[in-house]
Amino acid sequence: MQPLAHAIDAGAEIGRIEDAEGYIASICFKTGPPASIGVEVEHILHHPGHPTRPIDLEAVTAALAPLPHDGGVSFGPGGQISLAARPQPSLARLHAAVNADLDRLGDLLAAADLRIAGAGIDPHRAPRRLVSSRRYHAMAAFFARRSGDGRAMMCSTAGLRPVLDAGPPAQLAARWAAAHELGPTLLAVFANSPVFAGRDTGWASARMRTWYGIDPARAGTVPTGPDPAAAWARYALRAPLLCVRRPGISWAVPPGITFADWIGGALGSRPTYDDLDYHLGTLFPLVRPQGRLQVRYLDAQPGGDWFVPVAVLAALLGDGPTVDAARDLAAPAAGRWIEAARYGLTDAVIAATAPPLLDLALRVLARDGLPAPLLDEVGAVVERRFRRAWPYLYHPR
Repeated sequence: MQPLAHAIDAGAEIGRIEDAEGYIASICFKTGPPASIGVEVEHILHHPGHPTRPIDLEAVTAALAPLPHDGGVSFGPGGQISLAARPQPSLARLHAAVNADLDRLGDLLAAADLRIAGAGIDPHRAPRRLVSSRRYHAMAAFFARRSGDGRAMMCSTAGLRPVLDAGPPAQLAARWAAAHELGPTLLAVFANSPVFAGRDTGWASARMRTWYGIDPARAGTVPTGPDPAAAWARYALRAPLLCVRRPGISWAVPPGITFADWIGGALGSRPTYDDLDYHLGTLFPLVRPQGRLQVRYLDAQPGGDWFVPVAVLAALLGDGPTVDAARDLAAPAAGRWIEAARYGLTDAVIAATAPPLLDLALRVLARDGLPAPLLDEVGAVVERRFRRAWPYLYHPR
């Protein structure tokens, strides 16, 4: 396992870019044999019968109570509700824990006359920010310089974020690359956001379309290669500052200043390691290393379907030979991010790539002993997605 930077004083100033690169590399991947899996399940809330009515965030907060498995609940800028599950040692344990927490959360929300939309973007309402903070004010101003997509991303999107162990050091580069290369195919299979604010967007994943419209230096793909930690460090330091925490009202930063520029004195005083940690949390690449791998390219799923893409991704990253086989199968569609979001499974390349890749995942899940009811659940949802795209053509093995 890579040594972590426990000896670093969080309040110490960073004097050199090399110091920042070394620090990032020491914390971004906690390597070791995969031992657990987690997930963050985000959802948009609506009032039944009145889906365009704004929600009252104070009323929602007042209705909440502790969940059976202690999942953490938080809110996005537009009032999206997010459940961060505790990592579990197996997919079966994760399935039980998350569903128990979601069932209880659903009951609490129903008591407040609310329900979960089960889509990756708000199908009924235009973007409206409900959470006010200096961070979100600065974020809104930052994204508005480029387009209106940042506002939609902040206030109207909901994602499913599997969290997987980085894996042994010798397998890290391959797992990191695979998490990206599998992305377009899995995004297409589980795309779930065609309608935004009452309008058919023409995109299979309008959620991902909004992400493509914001700053690619902050929300694009991190380069893959033999040294993922170094690649992530370079990406992070070259990303423009979203905000800088300071006393007073505004955290806004002049346009174009990167964290590396800040180290070089662009803002007068130099940043601390605590500032660097905060900056890393303002980056939203499609796969983000936070010790573990947080996958960010999947739409929110309806009901209990959240489990299926999580199980598929966990299976395909399960061991070295499976990772190699999955990368080979996914290779024709690797990099087809725009096509995946725009056309989903009707893209010809992805349509040819997806069935063998999903078949591999199902075989691995069966081999590794996923309980039969859960395996059937995964197979049924996968088949349903394919039949929706091209009826009667997909037959899982």
